[in-house]
Amino acid sequence: MATTQHWADFQYEIYLNGMTGAVPRLPTDLTRLEELAGHRLGPGPVGYVAGSAGSGSTAHANRAALDRWRIVPRMLRDVHERDLSLEVLGRPLPAPLALAPIGVLSIMHPDAECAAARAAAARGVPYILSSASSTPMEQVAEAMGDAERWFQLYWARDREVTASFLERAKAAGYTALIVTLDTPLLAWRPRDLDQAYLPFLHGVGTANYFTDPAFRAGLAKPVHEDPNAAVMHFVGMFADPAKTWPDLAFLREHWDGPIVLKGILHPDDARRAADAGMDGVVVSNHGGRQVAGSVAAADALPRVVEAAGDRLTVLFDSGIRTGDDVFKALALGARAVLLGRPYAYGLGLDGQAGVDHVIRCLLAELDLTLALSGHAGPGSLTSDDLVRDSA
Repeated sequence: MATTQHWADFQYEIYLNGMTGAVPRLPTDLTRLEELAGHRLGPGPVGYVAGSAGSGSTAHANRAALDRWRIVPRMLRDVHERDLSLEVLGRPLPAPLALAPIGVLSIMHPDAECAAARAAAARGVPYILSSASSTPMEQVAEAMGDAERWFQLYWARDREVTASFLERAKAAGYTALIVTLDTPLLAWRPRDLDQAYLPFLHGVGTANYFTDPAFRAGLAKPVHEDPNAAVMHFVGMFADPAKTWPDLAFLREHWDGPIVLKGILHPDDARRAADAGMDGVVVSNHGGRQVAGSVAAADALPRVVEAAGDRLTVLFDSGIRTGDDVFKALALGARAVLLGRPYAYGLGLDGQAGVDHVIRCLLAELDLTLALSGHAGPGSLTSDDLVRDSA
């Protein structure tokens, strides 16, 4: 297992630094980061990260669903020595957390994915690289050394490009494949539409494609000679709404590590994933960015966990902002959570140090929430540790 870390000690580090007059550069309440980013960063980039499908109803529902669950603390349990480490997809992790795949991070900070990946690596937290990253996957892998990294696939229409991506990811040391299923089309996103802001049309978020030999083989001219043609080639293959369950066999043929399907909200889809030989699912509605009016991810989680049984590893994202959010997701049956928007805001506000701050704040708060609720680690959590708020 991973080396035990005392995450809660971060608060004492902050207090001790305060003896010299130093205070944290960013808020320790991670729910404040979005507003701060809105003041400091451009409306296009912030809108792209913060925005949701339609009126934003699904993003609001994600938060409300987590808030409806309330923690029931237990007393007089020995929580002096705590250990948040666990195994996920056969990999030892120091805590039940990974950084979710977020594309085009160069719009938030020039150090982009490499800064986020280095921050994750420094804390032992897996970094999930988006297919739509601003930085080629090999360069991000180099920035991480031998740290844990997973690769998120936007399943391209072009089978040769997909196979090439998987081959490159394996060669670069990515150990798990996270396949996003809920984005066969780009959703109606008013914040981006009102700004007419889509980074991909400017060649941002296309680094993995523009460096891919199979992708470049489909171009009449090299990318640098006709960048607009390269962008349009990318747009034409980025996603494929014709994919169905039998197509998963192609991924299994080209990837021999764990495969996790991201975007699962219905228990029948979890069963189909298990029947197809997948290793896990992420209960997720893409942070509310794809289907306005969708079921909240936390409301979908218990039924998916029940359907998965012991056949799948169940991960969770969409709405996680605090340590108690993580506690609730784990108590509802998730093995670990993926954190998205907060680390992107941290990156935009303070680069690698900002991402590090977000990771440490979240895990310190989780550690303390566990301890103060009578738990020495995530393994003892069950739904009995929660009640549903009737208000």
